[in-house]
Amino acid sequence: MPQPGTDIATRVLLVEDEPKLAAFIHKGLTEEFFTVKTAADGETALELARSDSYDIVILDVMLPGIDGFAVCAGIRAMHLDVPILMLSARGMIEDRVRGLDTGADDYLTKPFAFSELTARIRALLRRQPAAEFLVLTVGDLTLDPVRRVVTRGDRQLDLTQKELALLEYLMRHAGQVLTRAMIAEQVWDVTWDRLTNVIDVFINHLRKKLEEAGEPRLIHAVRGVGYVMRSDREGAGA
Repeated sequence: MPQPGTDIATRVLLVEDEPKLAAFIHKGLTEEFFTVKTAADGETALELARSDSYDIVILDVMLPGIDGFAVCAGIRAMHLDVPILMLSARGMIEDRVRGLDTGADDYLTKPFAFSELTARIRALLRRQPAAEFLVLTVGDLTLDPVRRVVTRGDRQLDLTQKELALLEYLMRHAGQVLTRAMIAEQVWDVTWDRLTNVIDVFINHLRKKLEEAGEPRLIHAVRGVGYVMRSDREGAGA
């Protein structure tokens, strides 16, 4: 599991070799505020699991080369306690038992409703005691990373997917000055282009929603560097 404060959203490793299904799941999970990385074969999946951290793995059984059972066993051999949800067109009890015995946490048979997939993901994430799933609080602002609900005082904020990801990153690093390059890499997954002001535009949109009812500023500019989130007004920038 990722260490607290290292990720700005729930990170999913999706291992699925059917392009249309992989694209469908990827799109749906992205719209549900997950960060998704996709592998189309078992070898790539093991390499990604070895080189990066994920909050959950969605693993198809029927894969080219190394099958899902072997991938699951390989992930467990790395001593990773990441939840694994296996997907398969196979409905045989023996296959389900094999998957669970190999180290999977849950098993979903194709075809499935997307709502059931997300419900099972949320259930697996709720079982994890890791700090990245605890409610974040800065002053009177709270963010529930699992339910994706943001409130300030008594009001609930309506944020876009990118605004929510940006806010979560800022809240996980409250009190730390974050450069625009850091924000671009973590929230947009790109190298920051000094010619664009997209980060500043999103910060301004987020500020307006946070301060809609006249609340004190929480996101402060650090001139020439970036931004910092804190609940006090000391050293507040523009």
